[in-house]
Amino acid sequence: MLIKERVEKWITHVNVSAEMREEILSMTEEQKQDAFYTRVEFGTAGMRGLLGAGSNRMNIFTIRRANVGFAKYLLSLNRKDKQGVAIAFDNRYMSKEFAEESARVLASFGIESYVYSTLRPTPQLSFTVREKNCLGGIVITASHNPKEYNGYKVYDETGCQLVPEEIEKVINYVEEVDDELSIEVKLTEQQESLIHWLDEAMDEVYANRVLEIQLRKEQAKDIKVVFSPQHGTAYPIVDEVLTRAGYTTVLVDEQCSPDPSFPNTKSPNPEDKIAYELGIEYAKNHRAEVVISTDPDADRVGVVVLHQGEYRLLTGNQTGSILIEYIFSTMQEKGLMPKNPIMFNTVVTSDLGESVAAHYGVETEKTLTGFKFIGDKIANYEKTNEKDFVFGYEESYGYLVQPFVRDKDAVQACLIIAEAVQYYKNQDKTLVDVLEALYNTYGAYLEEQESLTLKGVEGSKRIAEILGGLRNHPVKTLAGVDVVEWEDYFTQTKVVNGLTLPLNGFPVSDVLKMKLADGSWVAVRPSGTEPKCKFYFCIKGVNSEDAFTKYQHFSDDLKKLTQ
Repeated sequence: MLIKERVEKWITHVNVSAEMREEILSMTEEQKQDAFYTRVEFGTAGMRGLLGAGSNRMNIFTIRRANVGFAKYLLSLNRKDKQGVAIAFDNRYMSKEFAEESARVLASFGIESYVYSTLRPTPQLSFTVREKNCLGGIVITASHNPKEYNGYKVYDETGCQLVPEEIEKVINYVEEVDDELSIEVKLTEQQESLIHWLDEAMDEVYANRVLEIQLRKEQAKDIKVVFSPQHGTAYPIVDEVLTRAGYTTVLVDEQCSPDPSFPNTKSPNPEDKIAYELGIEYAKNHRAEVVISTDPDADRVGVVVLHQGEYRLLTGNQTGSILIEYIFSTMQEKGLMPKNPIMFNTVVTSDLGESVAAHYGVETEKTLTGFKFIGDKIANYEKTNEKDFVFGYEESYGYLVQPFVRDKDAVQACLIIAEAVQYYKNQDKTLVDVLEALYNTYGAYLEEQESLTLKGVEGSKRIAEILGGLRNHPVKTLAGVDVVEWEDYFTQTKVVNGLTLPLNGFPVSDVLKMKLADGSWVAVRPSGTEPKCKFYFCIKGVNSEDAFTKYQHFSDDLKKLTQ
């Protein structure tokens, strides 16, 4: 259907509200082009997009279409041993409405749902799927994206986001729905009764389970933890867990309200330094040892630590490596390490954590980017009992300590971070001291990520051109350093010393990774949730200065190759 025809259909359809019709009529031609040139993509990470009118926007009609597809998928499983779908949502515009409409669409297909009546963290949704013996789950969230966005993610019976093989089935059902505007959701009284509302009782079950992950309950606790939920779902649960564990929590009050406009933060993304500005002010005023900030749906967490009188932001890779050192050394000390321990991270996660894990006899298995792959690995090993999960993480500030959740869990992470800060303080150390000791032992690592934002139709084409150019003309040297191995996760091949070999154990994905002779690597992939091409750098140097210099050279050379 041509864009003009699609616009005309929306502004004349009886189910489109006067408000939405007015929004469409006020659009410029360029805005109409972007809002209607396609349908909002239901991809491997669900849906995420700008809120508003149009087939390429998040709105009540595109949400209905997605839920019709998910409902048909769930019915196709023909499972009698599982019941219903758990549903949660974050603080964003239309999140509650989308959650309730999801439950209504499912009910129209005879599927029960268990819906949180107010916002809850994504990891708690994953936990709820398992706790309520559900067949699946839905979270309405745009994670760390700006306020103009919202999203829709689906989960399987284990509380894990659907892996590609299963999400493809959902996508097929979604694509069968040709006209989202004509989906009618008029429920009978019996269908209405299929929607159940969850209350605080489930909060208590989840909080108690999180508190069980502590490794050193007995240690003296005198640190102050400044905490910000960035207007999202981590408040009050993180505050409650930390307080019950014995830590003193200082809340960034201005950022505790679940406000969809994010009025009191410069960024809701814990990967951005500006997200911590107000938290650091609080920390200085209260002389706190650490600032912890979660993203709006509380699956990611970032850390700022006081070191030598200054507050220093750790990267996701750095925090992961420090937690590996703390958790595994403590498990070894207390005799808690299982017989066949395994840790999971991704192909774009730093190699430092893997080196630390190996020191403690823990195997590392890599997955593609996306915590669903880690959750799937946990489920597979749980069935076979071959390996015992001890930790999972990815560079984008996501961590999982215990697998009663099958997604990254910032609530768990906040508690174990506070415990690590306290433990090392009792030894007159900071987390930065721990990191520097790891560098001295395993080599100095610098991990950086750069993004090229390219929006719209032309942006998508340009991202495809960049990946295609690198794939068709593999880089042989970068800033004078030889590329010794080239991995292509799309063609499922790797080239080593001129030999082309199969790249086993990974689903097909548009990711390229070049390993360099000095132990560094660079990876390139399109974002699965944003209009970006992402460049990942893991640089190994003699010291931090050497690593930084190498990074600058590698980055400059890669920019020349992708312009």
